[in-house]
Amino acid sequence: MKQTLILAIMLMANNITLLAQKHSILDSYKHYSIHTENDTIHYHTYSTQHTDSINTIFLYLQGSSAKSLYQIKKRNGKTAIGTTIPFDFATIPKDYLFVVISRKGFPFLTQKDPPFSIPKSYFENQTLEYRTNQADLVINDLYKTYSKQIEKIIVLGHSEGSDVTAKLGTINKKITHFGYWSGGGNTQFIDFVTFIRKDVDKGNLTEEQAITKIDSLFNDLKDIMSNPNATDKFWQGKDNSYKRWSHFSEPPVENLLRIEKPIFAAIGTKDQAVAIESAYLIPIEFIRHQKNNLTFKVYPGLDHAFGLEIEHGRFKDYWNDVFLDFLSWVNKTK
Repeated sequence: MKQTLILAIMLMANNITLLAQKHSILDSYKHYSIHTENDTIHYHTYSTQHTDSINTIFLYLQGSSAKSLYQIKKRNGKTAIGTTIPFDFATIPKDYLFVVISRKGFPFLTQKDPPFSIPKSYFENQTLEYRTNQADLVINDLYKTYSKQIEKIIVLGHSEGSDVTAKLGTINKKITHFGYWSGGGNTQFIDFVTFIRKDVDKGNLTEEQAITKIDSLFNDLKDIMSNPNATDKFWQGKDNSYKRWSHFSEPPVENLLRIEKPIFAAIGTKDQAVAIESAYLIPIEFIRHQKNNLTFKVYPGLDHAFGLEIEHGRFKDYWNDVFLDFLSWVNKTK
């Protein structure tokens, strides 16, 4: 009983410490807005140092979650803070200015209970072009302030954010290093075919069942591309409009090939959202075009978020290990 009580006290202390750390991180952010003729973009910077010591801008472009960057939940007198930002902030170098951008229509912080309703403006701007333009304007805005002291501008995109990173590299020449994580080379549509074929190889589907599923998939894709700007029709979840799918359908490798600065592409072999076969198209195309600015790393056993399943339903997080590999690459790559 005494050991149980001690353990409970230790767990409670750890939870209080983690909550205090998250509150400290939230309090360290500074918040900015860019006003254009038709839009307002909200971005947020984090640094523990005085701005004079910053020499690197580090922009993180998150995936497709229709959420605020931070979510707070209070129940029975307890507070929990969730986030779409997967970093251990202790791993971010002190001379880095960490930057994130709010999704269109979402505040920086929202309450989980009651849940924040996805605004109409989010679906109306759920496109590759919009997110790319957002990031471009944010980098240019920051550059005005830090141009005399900045040595590097790093953009790291994960999942849908990787598509944005690739597109961004075609229009913003200030960026010095690119991180392309958990993204394919081909159109996102091909992944659905690949995963169906993998189910055949695993014995989960017969050939006839696979043909039926793929034919149904083709019909869905035809409907999407026939209604490319529909924000009231959804596919693969209530958060992904037809407009989102049609505007994120271009093969990212075509944009990656237009980038001349160093690129660090990373993929896990157990990625359940992006077929690794699609990711392998990236080094193949760079070899075919005789381009040498790509570092391509495959992480055995890791999933879409760089987690390793250690037993059924339990995962060990390796995101920060991949990030440390990325930082090492940045430090030795010009």
